[in-house]
Amino acid sequence: MPTQWMISDDLVDYDAALAAQEARAAAIAEHRADEAVWLLEHPPVYTAGTSADPADLVDPERFPVIHVGRGGQYTYHGPGQRVAYLMMDLRERGRDVRAYVEALEGWIIDTLDAFNVRGELRDGRVGVWVVRPDGSGEDKIAAIGVRIRRWVTYHGISLNVEPDLSHFSGIVPCGVREHGVTSLAALGRIASMEEVDMVLRDTFERRFGTTLTAAPPVPASVLDPA
Repeated sequence: MPTQWMISDDLVDYDAALAAQEARAAAIAEHRADEAVWLLEHPPVYTAGTSADPADLVDPERFPVIHVGRGGQYTYHGPGQRVAYLMMDLRERGRDVRAYVEALEGWIIDTLDAFNVRGELRDGRVGVWVVRPDGSGEDKIAAIGVRIRRWVTYHGISLNVEPDLSHFSGIVPCGVREHGVTSLAALGRIASMEEVDMVLRDTFERRFGTTLTAAPPVPASVLDPA
């Protein structure tokens, strides 16, 4: 079946989004729902993955801090950042977690390429990186964090389109101190969220298969047919 493609136009509370993902993932595991990709933006929030170091939370009072079960360390989410949550059934996709993560990385790189931005991977560093135009260093433009339960994925990726980059200063993003963060806008690639979404859908379909437009999953009960 095509993967359901869902977009929320309004900011979505992080806890509500997590509950919705968990409900959908459980329904997929029980063969009661189809795979889904959910695109959204969150109000400003810091999330701590399973490897988060408390020392990397520089300003704990700045935004809410939520501890979650995904892999990784501290991450920021906020307006201007496109978050894509993927609830995918790896039982139907080879049960290969590494291949799945590599597909996510490739999806981001393909998307950046459409905006004439060269995304690159780095050994020992999660996410997708770009070299600064002046060659003085490199910055992270997209993050990846995945959790898998009963061979169904949730959490996903975040791509910095035009967020307030100063909001990242309250954490050490993903535990990496020697590099910064950037966005399409900071690189001079001005694109609306709608334009980014169209590219994300096109590049997703090349790697994961066809999609079908569906209503966004708010509240969580909408996700669970039971």
